[in-house]
Amino acid sequence: MGPPKSKKRKPTFRRLLKTSSVKIENKTKNRRFKAENADKKHRKEQRKLRNALKDSASRAPRPLEVYKKRPEEELEDEDEEFLESLLTDMMEDEDLEQIKAMARKASFVTRDLSSSEPIHSKKRKGEQSAESYEKHPRKMRKEEQKEVIHLLPIKDKSRIIPQSMEKPVEQKVEDDEEDDEDAELSANEEELEEAIPLTAVERETLRAKKLTEKKLCIAMLGSAIISDPNNNIKKLKELRCMLMETDSLVAVTVRKLVMVSLMEIFKDIVPAFRIRPLTEEEKNAKVKRDTQQLREYEEGLVSQYKFYLENLEQTIKDWKQKKLKRSQAVALQAYRGLAEVAIRCVCELLVALPHFNFHNNIIVMLVPLMNDSSRKVSDMCCEAMKTLFREDRLGYASLGAVKVLSGMIKGRHFNVRPELLKTLMWLRIREVDLKRDTDETAPKKRFMNNKEKRKSLSRMQRKWKKAEEKLEKELLEAEASENKDKKIKLHTETLDIVFLIYFRILKKAQKSVLLPAVLEGLAKFAHLINLEFFDDLLNVLQNLIRSGDLTNRESLHCIQTAFNILSGQGDVLNIDPLKFYTHLYKTLLCLHAGAPNDDIIIVLQCLDVMLTKRRKQVTLQRAMAFVKRLCTLSMHVLPNASIGIMAASRAVFHAFPKCDLLLDNDSQGSGVYLPELDEPEYCNPQNTSLWELHTLMRHYQPIVRKFAAHLSHGAPSDGSGALGVNLSRRSPGQLFADYSFRDMTFNPPVGAPTTRKRDHFTIGHCLLDQELKKQVDKVLSVPDEDDDTSLDFSQALTQTLT
Repeated sequence: MGPPKSKKRKPTFRRLLKTSSVKIENKTKNRRFKAENADKKHRKEQRKLRNALKDSASRAPRPLEVYKKRPEEELEDEDEEFLESLLTDMMEDEDLEQIKAMARKASFVTRDLSSSEPIHSKKRKGEQSAESYEKHPRKMRKEEQKEVIHLLPIKDKSRIIPQSMEKPVEQKVEDDEEDDEDAELSANEEELEEAIPLTAVERETLRAKKLTEKKLCIAMLGSAIISDPNNNIKKLKELRCMLMETDSLVAVTVRKLVMVSLMEIFKDIVPAFRIRPLTEEEKNAKVKRDTQQLREYEEGLVSQYKFYLENLEQTIKDWKQKKLKRSQAVALQAYRGLAEVAIRCVCELLVALPHFNFHNNIIVMLVPLMNDSSRKVSDMCCEAMKTLFREDRLGYASLGAVKVLSGMIKGRHFNVRPELLKTLMWLRIREVDLKRDTDETAPKKRFMNNKEKRKSLSRMQRKWKKAEEKLEKELLEAEASENKDKKIKLHTETLDIVFLIYFRILKKAQKSVLLPAVLEGLAKFAHLINLEFFDDLLNVLQNLIRSGDLTNRESLHCIQTAFNILSGQGDVLNIDPLKFYTHLYKTLLCLHAGAPNDDIIIVLQCLDVMLTKRRKQVTLQRAMAFVKRLCTLSMHVLPNASIGIMAASRAVFHAFPKCDLLLDNDSQGSGVYLPELDEPEYCNPQNTSLWELHTLMRHYQPIVRKFAAHLSHGAPSDGSGALGVNLSRRSPGQLFADYSFRDMTFNPPVGAPTTRKRDHFTIGHCLLDQELKKQVDKVLSVPDEDDDTSLDFSQALTQTLT
């Protein structure tokens, strides 16, 4: 039987003209494919039919119903059948009995000669399975086809004889044998090394050898990946697997090298964008070959980066939990070194790849380590977070880190290190959306439609209105840049979380060690606080100052925060911060050279906000009292602090020109100056003078002498007593930092003191006694050391007495 014929008609010539060649080719291919499938199906059915016929022919037909008989009945039936088949009429009774007895035994007479079974055989359980197994065709072992090289043929008289030879494979076999032998030798050597104890020198030599091999392997893999990442992305896995080094001699060193190598490789090959996972539609869609290769590369890069971060995290967890692995390739004491290298790698990736995948996972891993008991680990993580805040220009990474910090501080009930909060000081937040609440409630600007314009405006007015609206729209599009709006929105959200952290601590943990960091942070970001919190925050700051539990630095931060609030949006508030002025005036005398000199910079910032920028709200008495106390303070602080304080006094002189009364010896008004009084308004500063400037004019630091002379002339802007441009244009804070003594050197160098003594002696007699001079000259003129000539001063003395 052949395959069924197709009933479809062949296309006519006119039909073929209308259809394209591609369509015709596809149709012919489909028709051929269907015919082949039909032939295969037909051949399969014929094979099944032939097998069924063979089986039916080999098997005997079975009745529909078979009743099992008793064994006695079976024997009787067999005897009867056997007797019927024999001619019993011609046989005697004895012969018949003997034949019956023989029939009961299994002999060749009762045996089925067509079967090859033994005489006394019984059916076994696995007989049918053995028969079916035997029916399967046996496969002959195929010999390997040898490669043949065709040679030039040989031409005979009658024919051309082709020549060929087998391709030699002996070299390959030999190489394989050599490799096997080397592997066996290395395995045997390792076994011998493990079995035979090595000395310290041999162990060190073996370690150096193995370490050199591992270093070469790491270098080769790393250079291959960096040179061509697209084609060698699979080698990343090979290099990452070396993190599981099991050789106890080099395991710790190799793992550290692999960690650092992978970190540098990822910093080089990671793209400058985030790789998102593909959707199901994108996976199923057909793309170009280059696109598919790029997708595979990106997927492999992300997966290997993820596994690398998981390995680093597991290393840190093993150190924290002091968990010993089963392989015991690394000792428990070496976990700390491995963990420190892993933390350093994670910190580097946090700063270098803030845009790439799993950055939030890195933040979640590092933030708890910022509060670690190990000082080294904590400082490492805090420095990485500071660098992230300082270099983050968009704000996405900063927002994620601040969220995690807020959750951890709240979860640990403010039991964290102050350094963790001080990292928030490095946030690059200079502009936020302070009017976001009012903008949401205020009605948006609405342009007039054509109907309203026709009713209320003339033709010329409508023309001008149209041009004006077009210009306004263009200006709005130019101003509202998308990047700037996103940046301000992220900064606003970040600052809200920062203030939430600060206000929680001020409300629930005022006596914790975090209070100085909170006050310092509030002093920096106070100008960005919303107006709704001003009253409550000022009351809290006043209560903290009144409590007396704060140090000088903390109280200065409170004052700075209060005046930053009042100098920004707080101008509209009618608040007199007299208590803050009084507290600063009282605190100035508590600062000296023995205390931390960094408090002076806070004093300079407070003076700038309190006196210079608020000159209209400050009285002359208060300004003169502060100038007098500042000059007193400059007498007993370090030189750079004296320079900064006198620069601040110069700014006060310029803001309040009538302060030159302090340069006059005559008293103004009644009363006596009370330097011990802590109220600047009532200490009568107009009845004193700045005698401290005369002392400072003889200071060993030349810049201090210049400022003292400048102030004694009334701080003129020009003339003989004016300062140079390099000093007058710098702020007090800049002068304080420029002339710092942190390096334990004088800046500028102090010159050697001048002496009135002459450097040489005048020519003349050095000794007044002539006799003594003669003896001295005689002794000095004798070259021989054995001469017994000596100076007899007693003889010369007796001669003078007589």
